[in-house]
Amino acid sequence: MTLNIGLTYDLRSAYLAEGYSEDETAEFDREDTVAAIESAIQSLGHRTERIGHGRQLAAALAAGRHWDLVFNIAEGMHGIGREAQVPALLDMYGIAYTFSDPLVMSLTLHKGMTKRVIRDAGVPTADFFVAQTPADADAVGFPPPYFVKPVAEGTGKGITPQSIVRQHASLADACRLLIETYRQPVIIEPYLPGREFTTGIIGTGEKARVLGTIEVHLLDTAEQGVYSYINKEDCESRVVYRLVRPADDPVVADAEAVALAAWRTLGCRDAGRIDLRCDAGDHPLFMEVNPLAGIHPEHSDLPIICNHLGVSYRELIGWIIESAAGRIEAAPRLRGAA
Repeated sequence: MTLNIGLTYDLRSAYLAEGYSEDETAEFDREDTVAAIESAIQSLGHRTERIGHGRQLAAALAAGRHWDLVFNIAEGMHGIGREAQVPALLDMYGIAYTFSDPLVMSLTLHKGMTKRVIRDAGVPTADFFVAQTPADADAVGFPPPYFVKPVAEGTGKGITPQSIVRQHASLADACRLLIETYRQPVIIEPYLPGREFTTGIIGTGEKARVLGTIEVHLLDTAEQGVYSYINKEDCESRVVYRLVRPADDPVVADAEAVALAAWRTLGCRDAGRIDLRCDAGDHPLFMEVNPLAGIHPEHSDLPIICNHLGVSYRELIGWIIESAAGRIEAAPRLRGAA
């Protein structure tokens, strides 16, 4: 079946032209990402229409535009629920779309709220504390070393070697710097010294399955001890991603079981990533989920996993559309004049 598929996205270049900073636009996509997605969708036999960011989508919907499905990679700009803005608009107009719904997008952007749900569901995760102010750090009940990061950012924003805090006396100052820079609370966790994995997931609910797992290895040129923003931006020269298989490594098998349980617990859809890190005992623990994972064909972790497995970019995009297309018939149609 040929579908009319709209594309929603936030182009980094467009926001930079509006005067936003490099840091503020760090999560946004490049033109070649949108072009790659569009090309893959067209190669699958579907029609495409570029819509753009949330404000452009709102204008198109108000003008009466409609699509069978929207391929959504828009991150949003403002607020704790920014990743939910495009899904909420599309829900309002009864249009199906790829990836997770507004509830999941809002919940999972807040790392503290996500870990509360994960912890209550019995999925293994490290202890944590959300500090609204620097003074709140005095109430942290677990010992150092600590790992501190903004509670609602992605792409490694706010993560540097200084995120590792060795002494309790230094914790408040580390929190103050991040709170003032990003104007949001911080999450404090025990620093996990073990292996780091990112696991790709395909599908929704009981149909969800592990695509594969890569282990993150920092080179000597990298900022050490952390998968930081700088390391992610310059991954070609700072990071090696190695495919690891559960049949060969029981730690990887445990990591993939944790990842799939977290994905299903949170209600994520279609495709995405779970990040995990091991404690000193080599036990993999849930760190965070990305239900709107980067999808650049060469530089993003999910396509990197596919590349290691010999899965084409076209096939990945096809799986995502196939998963989301099951919701087209169930999507209610807007009736009458608004």
